Amino acid sequence: MTTWVPDVLGDGYEQTTIRLGEDPDGEGQVEATLVRYQPADAPSFDRAVIYVHGFTDYFFQQHLAEHFAAKGYAFYALDLRKCGRSLCEGQTPHFVTDLAFYDDELNEALSLVRREPSGKSVLLLAHSTGGLILPLWLDRLNRQDGGTTGLGIDGVILNSPWFDLQGPAAVRSVGTTAIGVIGKVKAKTALPGMGLDTYGLSLAASEHGEWDYNLDWKPLSGFPITFGWIRAIRHGHAKLHRGLDIGIPSLILRSKVTHFSRKYSSEIDAADAVLDVRQIARWAGCLGDRTTIVPIEGARHDVFLSQDVPRARALGEVDEWLEWLHRSEHIERDSGRNHNELGTIS
Repeated sequence: MTTWVPDVLGDGYEQTTIRLGEDPDGEGQVEATLVRYQPADAPSFDRAVIYVHGFTDYFFQQHLAEHFAAKGYAFYALDLRKCGRSLCEGQTPHFVTDLAFYDDELNEALSLVRREPSGKSVLLLAHSTGGLILPLWLDRLNRQDGGTTGLGIDGVILNSPWFDLQGPAAVRSVGTTAIGVIGKVKAKTALPGMGLDTYGLSLAASEHGEWDYNLDWKPLSGFPITFGWIRAIRHGHAKLHRGLDIGIPSLILRSKVTHFSRKYSSEIDAADAVLDVRQIARWAGCLGDRTTIVPIEGARHDVFLSQDVPRARALGEVDEWLEWLHRSEHIERDSGRNHNELGTIS
């Protein structure tokens, strides 16, 4: 039996701990945290969504949970091992040496949600690094008997997914080779020259933004990027670039432009200050199945944390895509029913 307790987000939010056992990266016992939004006046949901965050991140986007609830989705969010609510004392934030390690909590979260009354139909939602982790997991699931649709997963929405390493071409060639070598022997050593706070300054209500969140779980300058972790990311990028088959339709939202800067300015508020959006556009076709890509004018790296107008447009694009997804599901069911009837007649 799953035990749910009150979550830090307050009324309507609960959490449960997913025990994962001994950390394969040697940092003791690891756990993940599944959060759910259960408002007191909630209707009977017949669908569910599971959200997965990015690097230097955790789930705090209450407006997103409330939006999906209004659309008839029970909302769940997963704080991955060593992230946010799941970070235990003595552990390196977000540190893994293989993105496939996350399969354990993703599988368990899906299983927990599928056992809920709303879990017969599941939508996935992920941001940034989560937008790399989820497709790799889905590709592995789709290669199993029954595939992703057999597990009740209907579609996935990726919010500025991290599909490649930004920066000069040399970083992706010679730099990746160096990362591979160093990452094997000095996995927890931090890369030099990281730690920009420009994006964080644009988000936090205490600075230039409007969002309140835990700065211990999402520091303005980000957590240190370790060689072992970025090596795992580059392995994930390579798999994606070879082509995946996630088995379900995807919606990809991104900003229209990138603006990298070492100092905060108002331009940071209307662009992706973290990833190169051209790379997202380039590699989106590697997911397999039907892919819809929508650039959002004026959006931040997390399009759902953008200012009012681009945020509203992003949510509107989600709603339109969900309407299409539901229509296509009905068409497929009707087509299958008609096919069965014809088979019976013949």
